[in-house]
Amino acid sequence: MSETQNRFDVVVIGAGPGGYVAAIRAAQLGMTTACVDSRGALGGTCLNVGCIPSKALLHSSERFAAARDRYAEHGIELGEVKLDLGRMMSRKDDVVAGLTKGIGQLFKKNGVEHVHGTGCIPKPGEVEVALEGGGTRTLVADRIVIATGSDSTPLPGVEIDEKRIVTSTGALALDAVPEHLVVVGAGVIGLELGSVWRRLGARVTVIEYLDRILPGMDHELARHAQRLLGKQGLEFRLSSAVKRAEVGTDAVALSVEAAAGGAAESLQADVVLVAVGRRPYTEGLGLDEVGVTRDDRGFIQVDDRFETSVPGIHAIGDCIPGPMLAHKAEEDGVVCVEMLAGQSGHVDYGKVPAVVYTAPEIAGVGKTEDELREAGVGYNAGKFPFLANSRGRAIGETDGFVKVLADAKADRLLGVHIIGPFAGDLLQEAVVALEFGASAEDLARTVHSHPAMGEAVKEAALAALGRAIHV
Repeated sequence: MSETQNRFDVVVIGAGPGGYVAAIRAAQLGMTTACVDSRGALGGTCLNVGCIPSKALLHSSERFAAARDRYAEHGIELGEVKLDLGRMMSRKDDVVAGLTKGIGQLFKKNGVEHVHGTGCIPKPGEVEVALEGGGTRTLVADRIVIATGSDSTPLPGVEIDEKRIVTSTGALALDAVPEHLVVVGAGVIGLELGSVWRRLGARVTVIEYLDRILPGMDHELARHAQRLLGKQGLEFRLSSAVKRAEVGTDAVALSVEAAAGGAAESLQADVVLVAVGRRPYTEGLGLDEVGVTRDDRGFIQVDDRFETSVPGIHAIGDCIPGPMLAHKAEEDGVVCVEMLAGQSGHVDYGKVPAVVYTAPEIAGVGKTEDELREAGVGYNAGKFPFLANSRGRAIGETDGFVKVLADAKADRLLGVHIIGPFAGDLLQEAVVALEFGASAEDLARTVHSHPAMGEAVKEAALAALGRAIHV
């Protein structure tokens, strides 16, 4: 190739949600753009072995459980409901394939060059790619954007084989329903995938080092979620630590101790899912050699323009500090390249929504009650149960509530937290409200259609003002 063909305004390393969105937006802004990625299909962890396949299985398993356990209450008699796991997995794979192929089409539409291979940065302004088909290619760029994402955090004493001891990747591809699944970690990934296999018939035990599930989310929401998930059959062992795992012929033997210490006990499982968090993936990029600074947890340090300690090298998404979420990475990517084009931008990480796609869903944005109390901020809290929501009653989805937190003096919205049906979608009006600095009064005086689940958000805002109507 000619030198001109290897020269770009922007080269993005990584084609996950942050990387591919950054590449497309850069091209839209008139920059010549290449996106380097080593995976066989575009989309990164999220589309290939994360957000998308997990949501496909969550939806399918929820439909299976509803047909088995709940359709009769609606007057629908189905007889014996049978699971075809192979077909369910095939549907999941089809969803993933369609979306990953779609990114390639978007690249072509916007003029982004996809370079299939593994990239490293030998010096500022260059990306050396070990091409998937063999050989190397050196790309020269005015700006480099690192968007390499994250991978699963390992657990000392527990060796992953993606067969009997798995990360989320292996848990999304099991070829049979395990009799007993042990999930290590009661965060988003553990609860979502634990829910999938519990609905399909597995006994599921969730082991968590902390004394609560869903660390970082509203404490009251987490307690309520634990009760509801417990009713669905998930067993929880909190304040417990897995110290060792040994794979035997018929089972995996886990050594489990109290988090505070003490005698260990053995727990047997068919499959163990390790879901203790994620860590930034920056190996092989040559960051130390080129002088890019990382913190003690491995996150790349950037300024408010997403530029690293080396001029011309930027980083976004899971490999920099902030919520490790696909939609956060997308916003990072857009804002980063828009600033490269001379525009202004900012991502407020305090207003990034978080959603757990269990049934019911769990979602939150802004401050939690614990955070407000710790900061000494006076606030009013309003709650409204879905049991009192007419649409919830009509469709038989009455578990959970909406909680609105507003400043005690100014009434400005500080946080909204929801556990219940469609919580992730219902939360979005709260995200917009927080972004525009709305008050609980604003939310309460916004007309909501009836009957609709969104009325619960309005009523919770009214409750924060001390004048809820329907409860």
